[in-house]
Amino acid sequence: MRTTLRRTVAVLALACTTLAVSSAFAQAAPPGVKGPVPTGLPNRLSIGLFEEAGQNWMRDSGVPWDVRYRYLTKGWVDNWGWGPRDGAWAKTFLTESNSQGFIPAPVFYQLFAEPGGGEAESLAKVQNIDTMRGYFSDFKILLQRAKEYGRPVLMPIEPDAVGLLQFYTNSNPNTYAAVAATGMPELAGLPNTVAGWGLAFLQLRKAVGANNVILGLHISAWASGKDISCCSISDPLQPEVDKVVNFLKPLGLGANSTGATYDVLVGDPLDRDADFYKLTRGQDVWWDTNDNAAIASRSFNRYHQWLTLMNQTSGKRWVLWQIPLGNSQHRNINNDGTPRAGYRDNRTEYFFGPAGDAHRRKFANAGVIALLFGAGAGGQSSYTNDLGTNGQPYLKSNASPFLTAGGLTLPATGTTLPVPGTGTDGGTDAGVPDAGGPRDAGSGGTDAGTPDAGSGGGTGRGYGFESGTEGWSATGAPLKAATSTTTRPQSGTRSLAIAFSGTAGTGVVSVMTATVPQAGVVTMRLWVPAGSKLTAVQPFALEGATSNWRYTGKWTAASSLQTGAWNTLTLPLPSDSTTPLYQLGVELITNAGWTGTVHLDSVAW
Repeated sequence: MRTTLRRTVAVLALACTTLAVSSAFAQAAPPGVKGPVPTGLPNRLSIGLFEEAGQNWMRDSGVPWDVRYRYLTKGWVDNWGWGPRDGAWAKTFLTESNSQGFIPAPVFYQLFAEPGGGEAESLAKVQNIDTMRGYFSDFKILLQRAKEYGRPVLMPIEPDAVGLLQFYTNSNPNTYAAVAATGMPELAGLPNTVAGWGLAFLQLRKAVGANNVILGLHISAWASGKDISCCSISDPLQPEVDKVVNFLKPLGLGANSTGATYDVLVGDPLDRDADFYKLTRGQDVWWDTNDNAAIASRSFNRYHQWLTLMNQTSGKRWVLWQIPLGNSQHRNINNDGTPRAGYRDNRTEYFFGPAGDAHRRKFANAGVIALLFGAGAGGQSSYTNDLGTNGQPYLKSNASPFLTAGGLTLPATGTTLPVPGTGTDGGTDAGVPDAGGPRDAGSGGTDAGTPDAGSGGGTGRGYGFESGTEGWSATGAPLKAATSTTTRPQSGTRSLAIAFSGTAGTGVVSVMTATVPQAGVVTMRLWVPAGSKLTAVQPFALEGATSNWRYTGKWTAASSLQTGAWNTLTLPLPSDSTTPLYQLGVELITNAGWTGTVHLDSVAW
C-alpha cells in the first residue's frame, strides 16, 4: 500500500560510509525513559499487526494481539465512491477491531494521493487552498466518527509527510501552507504555514472533542537530510536529532496555541524486507544484531541510540510501525501466499528470536511502547505464511507465549527496565516481577472464606450480581455471554457466569459508569475451573474524556491462579482518578478454543 521512500537516499545524495566508532557519537543517552505512556493505551509493550477491515486472521489466530492497524488512503471517506461521504467505512473498522478485542489504529495516509502529483509535490499540495480544505474536512469527519466510537483510538498521521516537508522547506516551518486560508472555522486562528499545517490536526481534535484519539507524529529516519539508519552511519546522531526536533516543535511537538501536543512519535524501522532492497535495488539495508555493534555501524544499536536520543530530546515515547515480517527462512521471492514466500529480513527475529527478551526490554528503555508488524508493500513477507525452522508461523508462534503471559510492563517515566545479559536482570518478561516494576499485579491467592466486602448490587460499594447482571456485559470473540446465576456464588446467592464461545483471543466483561471513589482500590473475585485455556487476566479501569481516557490495568498470569477456587484480583486506581469511571471490567485471554465458564463475584471498593 505505502510507497517506499528509500529512494530519498539517492534524492539526498547520501554517502554510505562505515567508520570506527568515535567519542563524537558514542555518547550515552541520559538514564531513564522520558514522557508518559499516552492515556488510553495499556502500560505494557503492545504488539499488533496490519489487517484489512473484514478480515479475521488476527481474531482466529488465538493470540491476544493488542493493536490492529490499517491505512486510510484518499477515498476512504466515502468508501471510494461506494457510500455517503460520512466516514462510516472507517467507523466500521473501529468497531470491528474493538469487537475482536483490539485497539484500532487507523493510519491517516491521504496526502500523497491528493491531486497534484506524488510525494515530491507534498509542499505544493499543502499550499493549495482547495486541496487542503477537502483534506482537513476529511480528517474532521474521521475525528467525528472516532469520537462516536468512544474508546481509545491510536492514529498515526501521514507517514513520511513531515520528513518531506522538512526537506522541501529546507527546515523552515514558517514556509507558506494553506491552513486558515481554507476557510474552515476551526482553523481560523492558525498560521498559514507548515507549522500551522502540523497544528491543524491537534486543533481539529480539540474542536471535535475527540479526546479518545491518540495522535502520532511520524518521524522519518532521513528527515534531517541524512539517513541515519541506512547510509549516514559516520555522522553523530544528536545533531540530526536536534534538527528534526527543532523543526517539529512548532508543528505540534512542542508547546503551541492549541494547548496540546502530539501524544507519541511513530517510526518505521524499514518499509520493506531487507533482501527486497538487496536483490531488486542493490541496496544494503540489513542491520547488525550484535549487541556490541558500534553505534557508527548499520545496526540495531545505532537505531536504538537514535530512538533513545529522540525520546530524551522530545520527551515523547515511540510506536514502531510497519515492521517487516521477513525471517531467515524466507525464499526471497515475491510473496504468492505459498509457505515461506517473501523476502528475508531480521527485524522480527530480533524482537522475537532467542534474544527477544533482552531486545524488547532494551527498546522499551528507548521509549518504545508498541511494535506493530506489517508489510509496507505488495510482494513482501507476511505473518500468514512466515514459517520458521520448525514449520510454524514465525511471528504467531513466537509472540503468543509472550502475549498470553501478559507481556512486558513498560518502564515508568525516569526509570529503565533491567535487561538480561547486563547483570541487572530482575526476571523474564513473561511473568516474573523485575526491577522496572512488577508485571504480575494480581495476588493469585484464594479467598473462599473471605467475606464479601461489597456485594451491594450497584449500591455504590460494588456488584454482587444478586439482582441480575447489574449492567455487566461480555464482548470479544472468546466470550459468548455473561449472565447472573445461582450455580456458584462467592457471597450471597448468585455470581456472574462468563461463558466462553470456543474461539481463542481476548474477551472483556465490563460495566459502564461504576461509581468507584477517587483513588479507590477495586477487588474482584474470579473462579476459574480446572482445564481452562486462560493464560492471563487483567482487571482494568478506563476513565473518560476529562482524564484523557486514562487506562489502568494489572495483569495476572493464569498459571498463578488456583483452579476450582475463588481468586482475588486487586486494582488500585490513580490518586487523581475520576468518578464515575467510564468503564470497569476484566480482560480474559485464552490461547485456544474453550467452552467452559468462569465466574465473577464480589466486585467491591
